[in-house]
Amino acid sequence: MSTTDELLRANAEYAKKFDQGDLPMPPARRVAILTCMDARIVPSRAFGLEEGDAHVIRNAGGRARDALRSLVISQRLLGTNEIVVIHHTDCGMLTFSNRDLHAKVKQDLGADSSNIDFLPFTDVEESVREDVAFLLSSPLIPANIEIRGFVYDVRTGKLNEVNFEPARERK
Repeated sequence: MSTTDELLRANAEYAKKFDQGDLPMPPARRVAILTCMDARIVPSRAFGLEEGDAHVIRNAGGRARDALRSLVISQRLLGTNEIVVIHHTDCGMLTFSNRDLHAKVKQDLGADSSNIDFLPFTDVEESVREDVAFLLSSPLIPANIEIRGFVYDVRTGKLNEVNFEPARERK
């Protein structure tokens, strides 16, 4: 049995007991959480969320540039008014450079990925600062949106807030 077949079987069991079909589309807690796709992070457990509480946007590294489209939709159309950026310890994004991954894609697939910035980083706290700064400076994110950044420790399960000094005032 494939993993997808296992997922389908688990979903059938979940659907038998599912009773949350009447939740409204906007998240109840009016927050968008941007975090990494790392399988060691289970946002509902790690952050005390229930179905319908928050938008959880995930991508490799939890990078803001990659998530801006979703964050704009979350705010403009679905009423979120806070953004929480969460990167984590022991992140795979620390293990490669764009050059490395471009070469691997070329070697493995024969394809040219040089037009893609995979957004790797070398310092987790600094990557959080960069993403918060990117969002604070974006004209697509209003100044009244609270934005905070954290590092999730995959070994302890704790969130640690990253100190941030904005480089410039929000518009």
